[in-house]
Amino acid sequence: MIGKVYKCDVCGVESSAPIRWYVLSCGETRLGIFKWDQSEADKPYSLHVCGEGHAQVYISRWFEACLCSDTKIPEVEIESNLISLSKARFGS
Repeated sequence: MIGKVYKCDVCGVESSAPIRWYVLSCGETRLGIFKWDQSEADKPYSLHVCGEGHAQVYISRWFEACLCSDTKIPEVEIESNLISLSKARFGS
């Protein structure tokens, strides 16, 4: 039986065994980065990236959106075991 398939939100590659992937959780004022954890990956509004390089791409886009956009997305509950980056807004 094949497990759930996850898709990288940067490049679109799919995997049912996301080794070395990261889970991102972002809201209006925070961006959380998790080492792959299925329970975090399955939460609403979680984003999935297929490696460190694409995590960096997404983080860069998030910072850029803070400076350039008033677009808002729903705030995601941030757990205490993640790295938080306090910034203003996220845009697509």
